[in-house]
Amino acid sequence: MKIEKATHEDIPVLMEIFEAAKCIMRASGNNKQWGSGYPSPQIVKHDIDTGVCYVMRDDSNRIIATMAFIPGPDNTYATIYDGEWLNNDSYHVIHRIATAQTGNGIARRMLDWAFEQCNNIRIDTHSDNCIMHHILKKYGFTYCGTILLNNGEPRDAFQFTK
Repeated sequence: MKIEKATHEDIPVLMEIFEAAKCIMRASGNNKQWGSGYPSPQIVKHDIDTGVCYVMRDDSNRIIATMAFIPGPDNTYATIYDGEWLNNDSYHVIHRIATAQTGNGIARRMLDWAFEQCNNIRIDTHSDNCIMHHILKKYGFTYCGTILLNNGEPRDAFQFTK
């Protein structure tokens, strides 16, 4: 398995992965996150253009996962409610992490790679995303409070620092 920056040619496959991830979310009771065409091809293209979109390829070079790995600060993390961040050190944020299948340790490998790049990571997810909550808790992330997205929607915020 290898992780590398995504290219524009990867966008159709990434959109398929996002759709599969939405199906997984809906099947687990998370009916609200990633609605209304999110993430859009335009968002993915922007992530690629700014060099923050990554893909994981399996041994046959097939894309099996993706994430945006973005250096902070992130303006939606500037204010946290009902808690506090573990620290205010330099950090990276993971957004739009997705795989088309669950239970293969793919998310763990993506997180392991991220921590090879930066030892302080923040991430947020919808309160209904029980799969992501499980992954983050199993990995050792600490729930820090609630942040608000630019559209005002709340998200559970987590941080892990090595």
